Amino acid sequence: MSRPFAYIGSRLPHGWGDLIRQVVLFLAAYQAYQLVRGIADGRAAVAFQNGDTVIQFERSLGAFFEPGFQQALLDSQRWLVDFANFMYLNSHYVITGSFLIWLYLWRNEHFYFVRNMFMVAMVLALIGYAAFPTAPPRFYPEWGFTDTVALFTGVEQDSKAVSLLVNPFAAVPSMHIAFALMIAVPGASLSRTAAARALWTAYPLLVLFVVVATANHYWFDAAAGAAVACLAAVGARQLARLRPEAWSWREEPPEAVA
Repeated sequence: MSRPFAYIGSRLPHGWGDLIRQVVLFLAAYQAYQLVRGIADGRAAVAFQNGDTVIQFERSLGAFFEPGFQQALLDSQRWLVDFANFMYLNSHYVITGSFLIWLYLWRNEHFYFVRNMFMVAMVLALIGYAAFPTAPPRFYPEWGFTDTVALFTGVEQDSKAVSLLVNPFAAVPSMHIAFALMIAVPGASLSRTAAARALWTAYPLLVLFVVVATANHYWFDAAAGAAVACLAAVGARQLARLRPEAWSWREEPPEAVA
């Protein structure tokens, strides 16, 4: 056992110790994120009021398009809705996690900046969930929304099911959009082919389609998620001043980009 363990450690960018630190850091941040966002007991009424506020805000701009968009897909392109349901349930963590693993193992000099972005983004998201708990569109069938994920899985998503680890009122900001941007921008920057850059550029737009088509977010939530990603990048850049050699983003040399 010791030889394979030592061999794998020798192939890691900074050995087992650094890898374990990163895993513990992400697990701790995620558990804190889940625990804090789940402390919403008794705030359902506020969350629904805030959801109404978002709807009225979008209507005041003439941009409350989500119910009609979702219904059009259900009427004529149901396969797209099923695809969106699958992506919503699987892509958020699988694609994000896979990118972070790849970044750590093969572009390690860029990993720590992106890691810091995620840490800052989670703190900002918690502030948003605490200050503005919001019911997602799927809880408003009276406005024409359908909970397509519940139809897809056969499991109802209860609007009353708030616990320490589950908060159905964490709509603003959309961390699906924030996470998508925080991996797509670095991914495109590190891509060596035009095709790869195009795929990374399209990924946040795909996630936007997914969260709207499944009635899990308004476009307002997505805009808030994009703002969180931008602020997280600024925060990571400021943190890099503390350890510029380790935490700064390093541009790829020109010859590495096709």
